[in-house]
Amino acid sequence: MTAVDVRDLFRVHRTEEGDAAALQGLTLQVAAGEIVTVLGPSGSGKSTLLRSLAALEPPSAGVVLVFGRDVGRMAAQEASRYRAAEVGIVDQHYDRALSPDLSCEQIVALQPALLGIPERERHARAGELLARVGLAGAAGSRPDRLSGGERQRVAVCAALAHRPRLLLADEPSGELDAASAAGVYALIRELAHEAGTTVVLVSHDPGSVEIADRAVRIRDGRVAEEVRRDGREWAVIGHGGWVRIPPAMLVEGGFADHARIERDDGGLALRPEAGGAPAAPAQPATAGPAAADAGEAARLRGVSVSFGSRMVLDSLTAGFRSARLTVVSGRSGSGKSTLLAVLAGLQPPDSGTAEVIGQPLAGLDRSALAAFRAQSVAFAGQQPGLSGFLTATENIVVALAVRGIADGEAGRRAAIELRRLGLDHRAGQLVERLSAGERQRVAIARALAAGAPLVLVDEPTSRLDQASAELVAAALAGAAAETGAAIVCATHDPLLIGRAGEVLELGQLPD
Repeated sequence: MTAVDVRDLFRVHRTEEGDAAALQGLTLQVAAGEIVTVLGPSGSGKSTLLRSLAALEPPSAGVVLVFGRDVGRMAAQEASRYRAAEVGIVDQHYDRALSPDLSCEQIVALQPALLGIPERERHARAGELLARVGLAGAAGSRPDRLSGGERQRVAVCAALAHRPRLLLADEPSGELDAASAAGVYALIRELAHEAGTTVVLVSHDPGSVEIADRAVRIRDGRVAEEVRRDGREWAVIGHGGWVRIPPAMLVEGGFADHARIERDDGGLALRPEAGGAPAAPAQPATAGPAAADAGEAARLRGVSVSFGSRMVLDSLTAGFRSARLTVVSGRSGSGKSTLLAVLAGLQPPDSGTAEVIGQPLAGLDRSALAAFRAQSVAFAGQQPGLSGFLTATENIVVALAVRGIADGEAGRRAAIELRRLGLDHRAGQLVERLSAGERQRVAIARALAAGAPLVLVDEPTSRLDQASAELVAAALAGAAAETGAAIVCATHDPLLIGRAGEVLELGQLPD
């Protein structure tokens, strides 16, 4: 039986800045009970595909059938019932599914309760799921007491609690370390097989392919390749004979605007026209190691932070050098985000001291601390915190205006940092029209443009494909070397760890 049947799907977003095609003739079939991982770069249409399957975005053209029902043409009330009863959704903005007023157990039990499942059964189900992702001890806690990775695991449990026929997961491991991600993937596969659930999972993480029955790659709004279990990628021939050739192969083969297709022994051959292709675009400059004698921009001395009975940071002492990218690594829940919050003056330590540019933060009241942050600290959190009705450039300029930076200088800085992050071509686009990965890069550009001596970045590559993650890693290392800022990045991404001048590994804490 076919669970998902998408045929020639187009989705065009019409804006005052012009039309943007998120999907351009995508065709995909998924069998009942199959797990399919959808890979692809940021902005390729992966999240739009999931929203179409969830009846949240109607097609501009084409057909979207789920279990034989045309979900693209459902009325609003019918679509709401369909999502409540048959679909589980793990949104990449996972906090949307987590009510701050409910405990983790209540959050996971909420959807079964709305469907009329008896109280004892739904709470037993919630407890079972939380235990299987290592959060049994957090069942009575509210989400604000958990790390970003732990909250993400709770969101996965909430999406699976009512045993949906179709699970749509958008970056379910985006902020998890490798071990926690593997646990979530294993849980999805195990529960899907138990209940016969069909899974369409969007990810940048190659580890997601391990649980999939099949993986496909979307490029330019359509399925372009299929990834087999042996790791080899095969081009998908679309309707009308369309085949996408990877740009790197075209450059290597000397192709420009035209090619000849010729019959060859055993198949077809693609030949470039005389003259070849233009040179490949230059890659972002990589930063060399920071100067060994760079001074410290910040220091923690004997810092401890606990939430209730749980110790997150325990007598931590560490320094963070100027002109250097320092990575704070460790498993989800080990205190990476808390460390950044302490350096930013957003989380006072239970004991110990934090100093930034020689200024002890404990000696500042709230207004003085806010004024000091505006001059000395820039922060890019896990959630971008951008205004959707402003362009990428305007988001940066407005933020710099709050810091007292004139419009002309702010615009100049915005252009530099958007270019550094590979977003100069999106500078004038409304943020609400950008992909999640592009929004994340705009938030990083905004932090770098502030010109602060201390820049704090929390999980900057969690929602990025590998190419974009490599770009961000190079940009952060390059910015530290060029500007002299101390850039402190919380991450478990090996790409960033490999670029770091220093790595601070936090101890593994029990759940």
